Amino acid sequence: MDSNERGSIPYTYWSIKSDQADQVQGGLIEEGLVSIYVNGQEIATLMCSPMEQEALALGFLYNEGVIHSIDDVELIRANVHRTAVDVFLKQQEFTPPRRMILTSGCGGGVSFIDLAGMFPPLETRFATTPDVLLERMRDLQGAARLYRQVRGVHTSVLANEERMQISAEDIGRHNTIDKVAGKALLERIETQDGILLSSGRVSSEMIGKARQMGVPIIASRTSPTSITVRLAQTWNICVVGYVRQGGMRVYTHPSRLGLPDLPEGEI
Repeated sequence: MDSNERGSIPYTYWSIKSDQADQVQGGLIEEGLVSIYVNGQEIATLMCSPMEQEALALGFLYNEGVIHSIDDVELIRANVHRTAVDVFLKQQEFTPPRRMILTSGCGGGVSFIDLAGMFPPLETRFATTPDVLLERMRDLQGAARLYRQVRGVHTSVLANEERMQISAEDIGRHNTIDKVAGKALLERIETQDGILLSSGRVSSEMIGKARQMGVPIIASRTSPTSITVRLAQTWNICVVGYVRQGGMRVYTHPSRLGLPDLPEGEI
């Protein structure tokens, strides 16, 4: 390996294929942690890939409802070791959320939101086609530079019908969506009526983040969970899984892909 992408470290390992064993100068995915402070109060410590920590912090705060736009933020800065990010709000008074819900996300995600009944349904007629999702999933694969080098990392992208707009990689699939949201805030890119694509399983905290971002379609290379599907049905979000090799599975609100409604079923 000539050089390492950010978020990986060099490491030599044995590669065994059939009866052939070779030493490979490869790499490992790097894991770290970052503590997020708001107005001097610590509110969360996240296991993450040690890169783009400011975007991760901003996106986490946005998706948890602590901030509503980049205009709520006076200053954001990371410490010299990039293990802590301080976010100072223009509003001096700040009471941190008291309720924390552990999530199933790899990397140990946390959420302050009790998802059930938190959001009203999305009111948008945004629709696209299966071919667009296949094209944007190819964009995601192209953006997965760290994954191609060392594996062990997830990728998410925000896209419109024409192109990929933002990409992010991290050991935690939920972190990738926070990073996407944070980058969108920094670049003042609207997430409403966007398409969110992920390499990992779509779990309940991820569909909650998608709803917070106003995204009507979320697609993955793998599957959603049962709670994800229930929430997506309620929130008018189209959930698509197994987008690969020219096919996909549409679980909710197929009309957003020009398909007839599915029969009602209990989950």
